[in-house]
Amino acid sequence: MLDTLKITVYRANLDLVNEGLVIQTWGNVSGRDNETGLIVIKPSGLSYKSMKPDDLVVIDMEGNVVEGKYRPSTDAPTHLMLYREFASIGGIVHTHSTYATSWAQAGRDIPAFGTTHADHFYGMVPCTRKLTEYEVHKEYESNTGKVIIERLGIFDPLAVPSVLVNSHGPFSWGIDAEDAVNNAVALEEIARMAFYTVLLGQREPVDKYLLDKHFSRKHGKDAYYGQKKEK
Repeated sequence: MLDTLKITVYRANLDLVNEGLVIQTWGNVSGRDNETGLIVIKPSGLSYKSMKPDDLVVIDMEGNVVEGKYRPSTDAPTHLMLYREFASIGGIVHTHSTYATSWAQAGRDIPAFGTTHADHFYGMVPCTRKLTEYEVHKEYESNTGKVIIERLGIFDPLAVPSVLVNSHGPFSWGIDAEDAVNNAVALEEIARMAFYTVLLGQREPVDKYLLDKHFSRKHGKDAYYGQKKEK
């Protein structure tokens, strides 16, 4: 079942390791099948070194296991909350990458300091509020998804494709699993640059007209960066 999507999500999970975004089992990728609405996700706690495409778990939008011998990632309820809220996203990534997680642990948004940031995110990368004790003890993973949605607010999830979960770490997403990994990679580099920018004393974000220019060059109907795709 969903063999092509399993291979895609499997490779995306390995990309997290290859890009230096995870160690041990600290992360996961999922992907959504557009036709069935089913989700393919990494098994909980399974080593990247031993994992095979057939080990990935297929779940429905209620979190029921449709296929697979392993339990799905413990973050699956967070993924499902985001998929249910945002029809435009087809892949989700969670990591504990060093710089993005440092901002999350500090409970701080990542300001848009320059054009590198603006190429990928239309404005700051927001950080959620802290979960309450009740939210942690009662449906923790689902509540994590809820605070991400709450913090993203009216923003287009594809214009701001990452949110930092306070005291926890980043979640990123995209039109598919591969795109979600690309956004997670960009987030980590942007978080690293922002860290050093703050150390150098800069606090003010990039001018909005420059933010607008750089984001619109790559995104939206008037984008002109890169090459046109042949029809």
